[in-house]
Amino acid sequence: MAHILVVDDSPSQLLGLRRVVEKLGHQCSTAEDGAAGVELAKSLLPDLILMDVVMPNLNGFQATRSITREETTRHIPVVLVTTKDQDTDRMWGMRQGARAYITKPFSEKELSEVVTQLLPGGAAA
Repeated sequence: MAHILVVDDSPSQLLGLRRVVEKLGHQCSTAEDGAAGVELAKSLLPDLILMDVVMPNLNGFQATRSITREETTRHIPVVLVTTKDQDTDRMWGMRQGARAYITKPFSEKELSEVVTQLLPGGAAA
């Protein structure tokens, strides 16, 4: 069982992502903005982070950059899960250190495959 941190300012999105994570048999923690997500990443050291982009305080691009540049958290794969669907957004997200980019609305199958692939022991590990 892995520990996955979900960072999203939408209560309905948090609930939906939590359901998928728990259905896969993993533990889930949540944060409601990028700043809280960065702090939780540092304290919990989850196995994977699912990060929204459009959030208050610190957006997902900034939070991803912070997590992937920090010595203690840089090993944690970050998956951006967002409504921002432009190629430039995708490229920018990957340049910030994201390991995958999923656009909303997403299928449970797509999210499950990416999570499984990026977790330790997955195909990309």
